[in-house]
Formats: sequence, structure tokens, C-alpha cells
Amino acid sequence: MSKSSRYAEAGVDIDKANRLVEEVKRLVKSTPRQGVLTDIGGFSGLFALDLNHFQEPVLCATTDGVGTKIKLAVLYGKHRDIGIDLVAMCVNDLIVCGAKPLFFLDYLAFGKLEEKIYLELLEGIAEGCREGHCALLGGETAEMPGMYPPGEYDCAGFAVGVVDRNRIIDGSEVSVGDVILGLASNGLHSNGFSLVRKIVLEELKLDLSVEVPEFGLPLGEELLKPTRIYVNTVLNLLHRGTRIKAMAHITGGGFYDNLSRVLPRGVRAVIEKSAWEVPPVFHFLKEKGRISEEEMYRVFNCGIGFVLVVPPKAVEEVETVCRGLGDTVYRIGVIEASSGDSPQVVLV
Repeated sequence: MSKSSRYAEAGVDIDKANRLVEEVKRLVKSTPRQGVLTDIGGFSGLFALDLNHFQEPVLCATTDGVGTKIKLAVLYGKHRDIGIDLVAMCVNDLIVCGAKPLFFLDYLAFGKLEEKIYLELLEGIAEGCREGHCALLGGETAEMPGMYPPGEYDCAGFAVGVVDRNRIIDGSEVSVGDVILGLASNGLHSNGFSLVRKIVLEELKLDLSVEVPEFGLPLGEELLKPTRIYVNTVLNLLHRGTRIKAMAHITGGGFYDNLSRVLPRGVRAVIEKSAWEVPPVFHFLKEKGRISEEEMYRVFNCGIGFVLVVPPKAVEEVETVCRGLGDTVYRIGVIEASSGDSPQVVLV
């Protein structure tokens, strides 16, 4: 018996992985390719940075995963949107500082490589890269028998972007009177799923395929909606020269932990909870899971996936651009003066 067949007997099929590379190449070519110098299959991906548009380019890098939302995807049998989530969680973080995403890489780990799941994930990753204006530069797929139960997997994403040093947005210019605008989320996005699973699966013992009247679609479809990617909207605003003083991606930690990361000392963000329509899924979880309102806004995005802080005179321009690009935007708060150890984010 050959070494390769003994390896397959141990649970790793090299030939299957190699066959799938050709399909990966097709998906990779569907993503933006400007700057990419290498095809999939090398030991590393090469990317040529075009310096003509930058005076002092600064590279930005992010990494993230999708968390236990994957467990629901496995139960429901739908994986493409997990791939979109993976890209979204990285590129939405990149644009917070004003960076333009350049390329993305993935790491996919299986106990046993299942072709259907793998290709669904890659299709979602390619779609996410197209929406995120970045190239799918490469990745790694690991088959590790015994590490994951059959049908389960984990994934991580890595993204690199670029911004001119004098155009970095870091929140340092935020001042009293600035307006806080919120871009609507697509639902839960990719945070809080340990709590979601506890409520939905352990406590309520619900079937993901059952249609929930409040949602108008099966429970699994609602919970697995992919994270909205805000790259196109933000890049359009920046290209127009719109004054944006700070941005925040509302992920784990909600408003409290994420918005406070981009505010300077001496100011606080006052968020008006009645300023936007909270999607039904959040009301459902709050009621069925007996979650306090404070915890809801700390764990979940509650309907706002991305926040921009702008001067008053830029508000109408930002709203017009966002709506023209298909984003729902709300005026959700203002920046006020603060002193001492008072919280930097207050929800009223």
C-alpha cells in the first residue's frame, strides 16, 4: 500500500484537495485582481502596491473569524453566507480607519474535507471579496482528522488595506456637537451566537427549519443572514472627500465597547435608542431569552452594524450618498462633553 493511500486511510485525502484547487482558481478570478501578481497554488501570494495614489502609504491589517455561528450553519446545512461573514468581519474593521481593502486570505480547517461545504464557503468568500473591493489572494485548507466532528469546521480570515498617513481616521478630531449616524445591519451579523444557540437550541429547542411569523422566513435563514459589508459606501464617501471624524464597526461588545474605542477623552456619545427601527430578531431574542435591555446592547448590534461620526454640516451629504448606494441610514445620536470617569457611550 502506498504512502499516499495510507495517509488517506488516516483521514487526509491529498488528491481530493488538489482537485478542488482548480475550482478555487475559478472563484479567485472572479474577485478584483488589480495588483495581484500570482495565481493560487504558490507558497505565498504576491501583490504589487500602486504608490501613484499615495503620498505616504500605511498598510493596515485585520484578522477575525465567524465564531459559533458556524455551529448553526452546520445544523442548518447552509455555508455560503459563512464565507461572506468571514470577509465582512475583516474588511469592515479595515475601513474604520479609512483604509481601502487590498486583499484577503482565508484559513479553513476541517476534520474531513467535505467538497460541498468547502465550495459553498469559497463561493461566499469570493462574493465577500467582490463586495469588499479586494482580491482573494490565497489561503490554506487544513484537513485534520480527530480535531473536528464530521461535518464541522472552523475558519479565519485575514485582510490587508492601505491608507495615506495624513488621511487616517482615528477619532482624534471628534468634538462636541458632532452627529452620530448609524447604518442598518442585516440582522445578527456574526456576534452573540453562543447566547443565541443557548436560547434557541438548548432552552427553546426550536427547529431551525420552522418558519417564524415575526421574520416571515425560517428561523435558520434569519439567524444565518450574512454580515453586511459597508466597504462600498465608506469608500464612496471617502472618495468624495466627505468629512468623517470617526467610524466604528458594531460587533461583539455592541455600542458600548466598539464606539468607545474611537472617541477621544473629554467627549461622550449619546445614543438615542428610539432613533431607528430594531429588527424583529432582536425583540424575539430579548423576549424569549429574558435578556435585559442593557445586555442586548452590549452583546448584539440591535440593528446598527456600522457607525459614522461626522460634523453637522456633513450629515445631509452622508445621508444622501448612503441612501443612493442602498444603505439605510439613521441619525442616532450626538457627541457631548464629558468629564471624570463617566461612561463614554450612553444609550437613552
